[in-house]
Amino acid sequence: MATVKGDVHDIGKNIVGVVLQCNNYEVIDLGVMVPASKILDTARSESVDIIGLSGLITPSLDEMCHVAAEMERTGFEVPLLIGGATTSKVHTAVKIHPNYSRGQVVYVTDASRAVGVCSRLLSDRAAYEREVAAEYTAVAASYLRGQGEKTRVALADARANRHAIDWAAVTPPAPNHLGLRSLSIPLETLVPFIDWTPFFSAWEIKGAYPRVLSDERYGEAARSLFADAQAMLSDMVREKWLTAKGVIGLWPAQADGDDIIVYGEDGKPLTRLHTLRQQMVRDGSRANVALSDFVAPVGGPADYIGGFCVTAGLGEEEVAARFDAAHDDYGKILSQALADRLAEAFAEYAHRLIRREIWGYAADEDFTPEELISEAYQGIRPAPGYPAQPDHTEKHTLFDLLEAEARTGVSLTESCAMWPASSVSGLYFSHPESFYFGLGKIERDQVEDYARRKGWTVDEAERWLAPVLNYRPAEYLVAA
Repeated sequence: MATVKGDVHDIGKNIVGVVLQCNNYEVIDLGVMVPASKILDTARSESVDIIGLSGLITPSLDEMCHVAAEMERTGFEVPLLIGGATTSKVHTAVKIHPNYSRGQVVYVTDASRAVGVCSRLLSDRAAYEREVAAEYTAVAASYLRGQGEKTRVALADARANRHAIDWAAVTPPAPNHLGLRSLSIPLETLVPFIDWTPFFSAWEIKGAYPRVLSDERYGEAARSLFADAQAMLSDMVREKWLTAKGVIGLWPAQADGDDIIVYGEDGKPLTRLHTLRQQMVRDGSRANVALSDFVAPVGGPADYIGGFCVTAGLGEEEVAARFDAAHDDYGKILSQALADRLAEAFAEYAHRLIRREIWGYAADEDFTPEELISEAYQGIRPAPGYPAQPDHTEKHTLFDLLEAEARTGVSLTESCAMWPASSVSGLYFSHPESFYFGLGKIERDQVEDYARRKGWTVDEAERWLAPVLNYRPAEYLVAA
């Protein structure tokens, strides 16, 4: 098992490994950011029965296609299991499975299904592979039929239906402080901001906190896990297992079409942030939104944008290594899950600091941590690589603006995953009409326009935007 090259997330993979080991499977865990060559060399030298790939960020989907193609090229026939937050049965059937005709690719939804899948592959492989192959053929055919039916509007029409803010009637709030501010926050300050619901989800315990603790089905397991988490979190805070560092910044900004121009305090342009626009057909009452709609346009009133990068993962690798040395898989996974929660809590804390003090447009805000988690406040903090802007490469621009690596120790992999894994970055928008949205699928006209604006070839744009394309590129099978 391995998290593929360019990706650093492995909590889910580690849970799968523990579940399999508890069912008497021998698991060789190669860790994170593992290139195809190492995965396949190890699989061959160890004569493994099954290979498992994991990934969280969308570029990992292409890397999985590459691993499958390499397995085909080098003569492998063992089954290939696919899992991780951005993976799906459709992607497996349409993109990965066609690259590997010698063996079967199987999408595994979660750790609870892994044992059953492995058992079928080892005890009744031929029959199970016929079932899966037939299912994936049907899934791929259905997907391709559906793609033809999902009409999208032309980019020009989508832009004409932008989210229209009456900027003549608006005076965007001026920040109290422009530029960068570095943060070093004690862990105990972040604890009240933890959202525990995703913590339980990581362990495949379904339900919102705190109700999950009394859930008829999951309550007993949730209470036991929560008690362990509280005990370890207390140790983390008291013994300073981790260091939390961050940087936040605010700059003058103006929208230029679907781009956002970011200026220095001297009024000279620093860079451009590129955004993407929804192209789904609308009924007239809803707009085709891009993030640039939430910033005043060139020629309009003075406006601003913010950015941040925070981490609670400095020291995370050393903590995991201690648990590895003690052969304590549960402790390792628990520590990683808590580090993730602290990083997200840091993002919540920093956003409150921006709203109340540094930007100051909500100085009187007095929400409880629970209300903060429910996002009752004004403004949003969308992240590159996520639904509103699925292009992970925009993190490079953000990191340059923030001097993020020098100020926080967080770096980007070749696939734009953040390292340490327990890190969060994104942008700040202040307008009261700003909201989170999903881009959906986009058409070739926008991909070509985006490539021009980014200085890319269309092939590059299609590679980075592959999960949101509403068409099949000419070279849709990835051979990296």
